[in-house]
Amino acid sequence: MLNIVHRIGISNTTLKEVYNAIATREGIASWWTTEVHGTSEVGKVLEFRFGQGGPHFEVLKLVPMKMVEWKCVSGPPEWMDTHIEFNISKQDDEIVLLFKHSGWKIEDEFMYHCSTQWGYFLITLKDKLAGIRKAKPFGSDEYEPISTWLK
Repeated sequence: MLNIVHRIGISNTTLKEVYNAIATREGIASWWTTEVHGTSEVGKVLEFRFGQGGPHFEVLKLVPMKMVEWKCVSGPPEWMDTHIEFNISKQDDEIVLLFKHSGWKIEDEFMYHCSTQWGYFLITLKDKLAGIRKAKPFGSDEYEPISTWLK
């Protein structure tokens, strides 16, 4: 199986702020996509919308200030049964967020696209939490498709 992995170091924030940004519906809507439905509780499903579609994830684990894990139960075929993990730790003067989207069945252009998109959204989350600039979630006025700034 193949994985998308990113490490983000964030200064000027706390474990609690990072955890709330990845573990709560409101937190996720502030940096990934503005349209989030469902309940962020173990065994429940969160639904994310990007335009007309989007993935649904069952919440598998919520370990306060340490970890969040989801499993894709509906959405793009390539995402089915993949897992998303966010692991948080304090290292020296920063909070480290380790992100993994695991269980990809094939390495292809869609996986590369998703890796780039995850990097984009995680960097805007980092900037938001560090107080550098606003996050740019999909569906917000601030969102800039990567294609507009890679030219």
